[in-house]
Amino acid sequence: MSGWLERFGFALGRGLRIFRPTDSVAAPSPEKSIEWGPPSENSNLGVFALSEAEMAKRKIIVTAIGDLELPTGEIIACDPLITGLERPVFSRKVRPGCYPITLLEAQGRVAAAVLRFDTGLPVRWELAAFVRDVGTSSWKSGFIVDDNVASFMDKSILTLMSDPEELDGYLADVACSFDRFRMDNPVDGNPLNIAMFDTGWGDGNYYSFWGLDAAGEPLVLMTDFEVLENADGRESNQSN
Repeated sequence: MSGWLERFGFALGRGLRIFRPTDSVAAPSPEKSIEWGPPSENSNLGVFALSEAEMAKRKIIVTAIGDLELPTGEIIACDPLITGLERPVFSRKVRPGCYPITLLEAQGRVAAAVLRFDTGLPVRWELAAFVRDVGTSSWKSGFIVDDNVASFMDKSILTLMSDPEELDGYLADVACSFDRFRMDNPVDGNPLNIAMFDTGWGDGNYYSFWGLDAAGEPLVLMTDFEVLENADGRESNQSN
């Protein structure tokens, strides 16, 4: 598939570090996934079917911000300034590796953050549940943002520093020192890193979605910051 997906590093083999799983077999999901039908449950998921020209017409800007190290394949999405148990881990795992992150921007704001695990267009979507929420109402699976910033990181970040307060201090320093987004390494010489980015209109409760292939394996993880409407980045009065 040509277009913005490949242009921003989603083609297989583009960049030796993008897809390098440590095991040839994809990690299975520990729990039964929440099945979704067409993207009508969240109309913004249709953005992945748009061409570059359609993205431009809808005033959506795609920005590649770097590759995220996922040595465990267990992904945290959170407001990095909220400490303790408010750094939730998604219940679905991906193959350990290093994967590109892009931001979709519209109306001068970060509209969505996207992790890409493989090429192709998702054929099915599911709401991304956190381990803490498995077995509860699916719509509790968002994460709270209270400081206008969100992040993606590997679960191993939580144990990288021996002192939890040191981690809190590091995350606070990084969160207060960037404009729109930043990729950062907590420990010099260690490739483990973290991605931080602004969150749409600011504080709120935000949901993420897995885009799956025909075999049920994840191609993308998207967190929607509720700036787009029907995969359109224009203001309502501009899109008519």
